[in-house]
Amino acid sequence: MEYPEEFITSVLFEFSRYKTMGDRTFVQLNESDIHWKMNECDNSIDLIVKHMSGNMLSRWTNFLTEDGEKPWRNRETEFEQPYTTKEEMLVAWETGWQCLFNALNSVSPDNFNTILKIRNEDHTIVQAVHRQMAHYCSHVGQIVLLGKMIKADKWTSLSIPKGESERFNKDLFKR
Repeated sequence: MEYPEEFITSVLFEFSRYKTMGDRTFVQLNESDIHWKMNECDNSIDLIVKHMSGNMLSRWTNFLTEDGEKPWRNRETEFEQPYTTKEEMLVAWETGWQCLFNALNSVSPDNFNTILKIRNEDHTIVQAVHRQMAHYCSHVGQIVLLGKMIKADKWTSLSIPKGESERFNKDLFKR
């Protein structure tokens, strides 16, 4: 397949959009909010971030030459021992995303047709990117929903607020 530069540009934009949704959720949350769970078997926001960061580091570190499921990753512990602080969680969040962005920015015409391994399964770069985007988007959606549940009427919408579509579209089409 020929190197589609617009594909890399597009996925970088989309991953950035979802990272920003998480960022804008975290701004609204305090230290105790990130640990909230509806019940004991649920994951808190900080555990979801721990899992996402672990996955990102495993999938995107040396992604062109090593299997995306690294021997040093212990997925099960990502759902145990939550971060002790919001700051610690945010550092892990940023580290995971930076690993992903560095990897995607290293894709070039010379390596675009590399076959990647994830859990010993072959993937093209396009397949691997789509697999991970679906995974991360689902978790960002969980983070946003939990944030919205926690903040309730104090939640600031990340998109068009309920009941504001007509005004939004009117403003948008005036430009």
